Amino acid sequence: MMQLKRLRLLLPALALATGLGNAAAEALKVGYLPVTGHAKFFVAKEQGLFAKEGLDVDLIEFQNSADGLNAIVAGKLDIGAFGTTAPVAHIAKGAKIKIIGGIMGGDAALIATPANAAKIASVADLGGKKIATVRMASGDAVLRGALKDKGINWKTDVQIFELKNPPAVIEAVKSGQVDAGLVWGPHDLRAEDQGLKVVIHSTDLQPGHPCCRLVVTEASLKNPVTWEKFLRAILQAEKFAAENKKETIDSIARYVKIDRQLLWRGYYSQYLDQSSDPDVKGVKHFADVMVNSEFITAKPDLDAAIDVRLYEKVLNQLARENPGDPFWKKLQKEFRRKDA
Repeated sequence: MMQLKRLRLLLPALALATGLGNAAAEALKVGYLPVTGHAKFFVAKEQGLFAKEGLDVDLIEFQNSADGLNAIVAGKLDIGAFGTTAPVAHIAKGAKIKIIGGIMGGDAALIATPANAAKIASVADLGGKKIATVRMASGDAVLRGALKDKGINWKTDVQIFELKNPPAVIEAVKSGQVDAGLVWGPHDLRAEDQGLKVVIHSTDLQPGHPCCRLVVTEASLKNPVTWEKFLRAILQAEKFAAENKKETIDSIARYVKIDRQLLWRGYYSQYLDQSSDPDVKGVKHFADVMVNSEFITAKPDLDAAIDVRLYEKVLNQLARENPGDPFWKKLQKEFRRKDA
C-alpha cells in the first residue's frame, strides 16, 4: 500500500519529465521574422513561458511581412508579428484581422556605401536616387511618408525596388545596383560590419513609430482565453528579456543565425522599442502617414481593428499578481499614454 501511494505521488513529476503533462497544451502556429526585434517569441518559447501558459507553440519563419500577413489572412497561421505597414494595408482593404498587441517598434535604417552616404545628409537628398526596400516593411512606409513631406514624389522622383529580404537589400547596395537601401535590425549592423554606412534611422523620421504588431483573424477572437494566455507569455518574455540579457541572447541565437555580438547590439539597441503594447495612437498616426503619402488609398477603420481589451486585462492581471514589481506599473502607465 505504501509503495502504491509513493507511485501516485511520483506520477505528476514523471509526466512532466516525459512531456506527458503537456498533452493538453493548446497548439498554435506563430509566424516570425528572423530578426532580433522578434526576440520575445524566442524567449517565450525557449524559457518555457508559452508552456507555462498551456501553449504548444510552433514558430514558423518568414522572410518578409507581406508573406507573413498573407498567411494569417489565409488561415495558415494563428498569429504573427509582421510590421505595421502590412496589417494597416490589409485592414484598409477590408481584411478581417485584429491587432491585439505589439512585438517591437522602430529599428529600421537607410544604408549606403561610404561614397553615396557622403551625398545623403537627409531625406531631401534622395530625389532621383534608386532605393531598395523590402515589400511592406514598416520602415518603407516611414520613408515614403518622409519623402512626401519633403516634396519628393516616391512614385516619380525616386526609383524604389521592393526586394525579398534585408540581405538582398544589402547586396544591392554593395553591388551599386541602388544608391541606398532600407533594412531592419540587426541587418543595419551587419551592413556596417560589411563596410556600409547608416545614413538615416526610421525613428529620425517618425519618432517612436510602431513596427511589428501582433495580428490574428477576427474569427479567432471568439476564443479570447487563447490570446490571453499568449499575451501573458509575451509580456513575461518582455520582462525576462529586460532582466536576463545573456539568456535572452541565447534564445535569440537559436533562431537568428548571426554573430552573438550583433545580437547583443541589435536587441539592446537605442533604436529598438521592445514594448508589447498595442499602441493605438502610434498605429493611427502611422496609418495617417500611409494615407497622406498615398501608400494606401483608403483610410482604415482602426477603432474596429485594434482590440486592446485582452492586453489591458492580462497586464492588469500580472500587476495584481506582482503588486511590488515596478515593471508592471511602468507598462500600465505606458498603456494609459499610448492607448487611452
